[in-house]
Amino acid sequence: MGLGENIRKMSKLLRTLRAVQWAMLLSIVLYGVIGELTGPRVTHVDQTLSYIFTSLSVGIVGMIFIVRRTLVLRAQPALSLNPEDALSLNHWKTGYIATYALCEALALFGLVLRIRGSALQQSLLFYAAGFTLMLFFRPIRPAVVKAI
Repeated sequence: MGLGENIRKMSKLLRTLRAVQWAMLLSIVLYGVIGELTGPRVTHVDQTLSYIFTSLSVGIVGMIFIVRRTLVLRAQPALSLNPEDALSLNHWKTGYIATYALCEALALFGLVLRIRGSALQQSLLFYAAGFTLMLFFRPIRPAVVKAI
């Protein structure tokens, strides 16, 4: 496989990752809309669930940074030197998808809280955290270093 073909393959994968990112961003917006349309049915709000989700969210944000460091950031130098490295390409792709799934989990916490009776302001924090982190971690193509 030539360098040009590998760059095309990387471009296609990058477009796919961006499509996944935008679809998941749209789903977070839809969570907010669904949460408002269904509205809170419960008059008594259980704060324990809020505390649990807040604690889990801190752990999820930590997991996002660990996934990025162990998969995405480690794969980028290898892909810069050798775009044909299938293992590094797989780690790079998996890292982004796992990052987006974890960001989506944050937003889902907001939806669950809203449906369970929490105020919009409380759910909005979870929506905003998932949305912002997903925007921040957009897929970036590793720069290819040509051998001299």
